[in-house]
Amino acid sequence: MLQGDLPALLAMSFRAVMDQIHAQLDADGFADARPAHGFVFHFLSHKGSATAVEIGDHLGITKQAAVQLVDELEKRDYVLRTPHPTDRRSRSISLSPRGWLCIERVVALSRQAEERWAAMVGHERLDQLRGDLLTFIEDAATQRPVTLRPVW
Repeated sequence: MLQGDLPALLAMSFRAVMDQIHAQLDADGFADARPAHGFVFHFLSHKGSATAVEIGDHLGITKQAAVQLVDELEKRDYVLRTPHPTDRRSRSISLSPRGWLCIERVVALSRQAEERWAAMVGHERLDQLRGDLLTFIEDAATQRPVTLRPVW
């Protein structure tokens, strides 16, 4: 293995597990959920509700792109729009019951993936890897502000 392959291996690992999770989500009735939607779901699951501007800022996209994404998620019944409590011009976006069901399924599938990994390399090594990855994330946050949190 070449030096510098680790970022590619991390990306390929992420892709592999997301492909497996989304294949199962398709079978579970969430075929219209896309990997990109997960970033919105994750943000809203921690924040509770947000405006399209806040979602756009979090994702690093324009307000217009965020509004289009929210429109798509609302049509698919993953999010709800309600009047904003303090700004009459804004709408508050939160997860719908279907959005929460999708998150619950992703959490369960992620746990199953971790159990498969633990069976391959052992719980101790997996815990060590988790700690090492968190160290890398914390270091990245000192280099530039990031809003990364462990998924789900």
